[in-house]
Amino acid sequence: MPVADSYILAPCTCFASTVFNGHMTTPDAPTAPVDPTTTEAWAALEAHDLELEGSLREWFAEDPERAARFTHGAADLHVDLSKNLITPETLELLLQLSREVGVEERRDAMFAGAHINTTEDRAVLHTALRRPAGASPALTVDGQDIDADVRGTLERVYAFARKVRSGEWTGVTGKRIETVVNIGIGGSDLGPVMVYEALKPHAQEGLEARFLSNIDPTDAYETTRGLDPETTLVIIASKTFTTLETLTNARLVRSWLLDGLRESAGLRAEQEQEAVAKHFVAVSTALDKVAEFGIDPENAFGFWDWVGGRYSVDSAIGTVLATVLGPEVFEELLAGFHAMDEHFATAPAEQNVPLLMGLLNIWNVNFLEAETHAVLPYSQYLHRFPAYLQQLTMESNGKAVRWDGSLATTETGEVFWGEPGTNGQHAFYQLIHQGNRVIPADFIAFATPDHALADGEQDVHELFLANFFAQTKALAFGKTAEEVRAEGTEGALVAAREFSGDRPTTSIMAPKLTPSVLGQLIALYEHITFVQGTVWGINSFDQWGVELGKQLAKELAGAVAGDEEKIAAEDASTEGLIRYYRAHREG
Repeated sequence: MPVADSYILAPCTCFASTVFNGHMTTPDAPTAPVDPTTTEAWAALEAHDLELEGSLREWFAEDPERAARFTHGAADLHVDLSKNLITPETLELLLQLSREVGVEERRDAMFAGAHINTTEDRAVLHTALRRPAGASPALTVDGQDIDADVRGTLERVYAFARKVRSGEWTGVTGKRIETVVNIGIGGSDLGPVMVYEALKPHAQEGLEARFLSNIDPTDAYETTRGLDPETTLVIIASKTFTTLETLTNARLVRSWLLDGLRESAGLRAEQEQEAVAKHFVAVSTALDKVAEFGIDPENAFGFWDWVGGRYSVDSAIGTVLATVLGPEVFEELLAGFHAMDEHFATAPAEQNVPLLMGLLNIWNVNFLEAETHAVLPYSQYLHRFPAYLQQLTMESNGKAVRWDGSLATTETGEVFWGEPGTNGQHAFYQLIHQGNRVIPADFIAFATPDHALADGEQDVHELFLANFFAQTKALAFGKTAEEVRAEGTEGALVAAREFSGDRPTTSIMAPKLTPSVLGQLIALYEHITFVQGTVWGINSFDQWGVELGKQLAKELAGAVAGDEEKIAAEDASTEGLIRYYRAHREG
């Protein structure tokens, strides 16, 4: 990152940055990415991959310090990397690669507000959303007082949330709110629903959240089914207030609510505007469109173009969370995000967990030829975490073009997937254990359960964690043919019951799934994604691949509705499918 002579490095109380006259400055964004395949480290890693000998069994036997050497702390997280297919030399070469492609310089540029989102010419400042009040040095980017704007919006969100939680905010008939329905899609849905499910024990009694995202009318039907319109509050989350799915669902729910109020409370036509204003709020910056929908612009909470949707759960997009879980819980969540930001910005490279995990993913993808990555939380409350990570990682790094417009020179991206343990053990772990594909897996668990239950004398959480520990041990060390025979198995069954081991895993543990720990986990994967994107030379902060399908859907609407001229203009496959739909649609 170019730094002018008049800049000085600030002592880091929030994160690494450059300051001028006490204010954080905006450095120039890095220009052309470094082609990783042209670096000395890449060539050395290729040679190292060919020469690497031994197994995890052997490496653990030869090095009693291996587990300690590859285990690191990051905020409240305990991260064991020792069961990955690496040696100390592997890690040294990966860190050399990081230096040669400029990961740390680009990291510092991101934190300071450089326009590293090159295709949209924007800063990337989701980390600013969780800076604590009074953070120093102050952060000013492109003339915007970032800290003041972020905290100002948060306080407005918190004031609204407190009104709902206390019963001061009521529906049009005077009843207190019991259900908050969040309508959004993509980052306006995946993050909030994941966090809500993860922190559900913190929800205020008598107040629940529901989430509506899919344009499939079944989703709107099921989301509103059983709700009382008089006690329902709706949050419409759309920055531009133009998202097709979100606005369609918002209109459906508005109709449901007004129809219900007419039936249950005798709502008159002249009261409809008041009803919408009392039962709908928005997370949007398009105040004119918000007002046109019937929402009071005073009840619209905005965010900024330097916040990507998949990085926005800690912005006003989290209004549903602050309302149902409470401002104090939301602040703790933000503190967890910030703790991981601090670690990523300041920890030495050799102990920097997001950096190391991102580089490990590079090793797995580009050298061990892994194509997918499993995330396996041993916590039912984290059952939506893999789905959340799918958008974070695959929308960010699912690209074949680098940030200067040139083609990537390596394989990029990973297919992220997963389910909670132990359910996954009885579904897809077979492939991870004995398939002929390399499937790196992250296992996540917590020492203290949210609900401690016993089955007779058996502590069920301990039984649960025994499975967690057993799976990574089995994947790492396997079972040899000799061990299978020693158990009395002979003949063709020996091969079927043999486990090769050397299946790479990372174990992440924390004392308990708290709001802070959840924030740390989310930020950890945000920064892992950033590291991978930087090595590949990818802009991890745009999503042009999402746009084409949206555009074509709008163009096809007329054909789907029966316009013969438009149907006939389609390709043969699309025409045939539309005609099948029209011939078989009932009702």
